This record gives sequence, structure tokens and C-alpha cells, in this order.
Amino acid sequence: MNSQPLSNVQEELLKLYSTDLSDAELHELKLLLSKFYALKASHAADKIWVKKNYSDSIVEDWLNEG
Repeated sequence: MNSQPLSNVQEELLKLYSTDLSDAELHELKLLLSKFYALKASHAADKIWVKKNYSDSIVEDWLNEG
């Protein structure tokens, strides 16, 4: 069996799994993780926006194509 060390995320998730969260806390955790990844995606999109010199008018043009 190929045994690889756990990543830091895997280790933290295993610690979390040992905690018994209420349904409300679990929901809150899911929202927190969702917001975290949404923010990361938004920042990545912002970098692309700047790199490619996009503007609101370019997006409007895309929406009106066809």
C-alpha cells in the first residue's frame, strides 16, 4: 500500500471530524467554507479581468452578441 503523508488541510479536517457539531454549527461551517472559496474565485477572476484589460463595456458587448 502506498502511504502518503496527509496534507495540512486533511489533518485539520480530521480534527474537525472528531468534533460533534450541531446542525446549526454544521450549516455555519458550510457557509464559511463556501464564502472562503467564493472569495478566492472572485480574486482570481479579478486578476484575469485586470490582466486582460476587461471593462464593463466589453462584458456588455459580449451579452449583446448574437
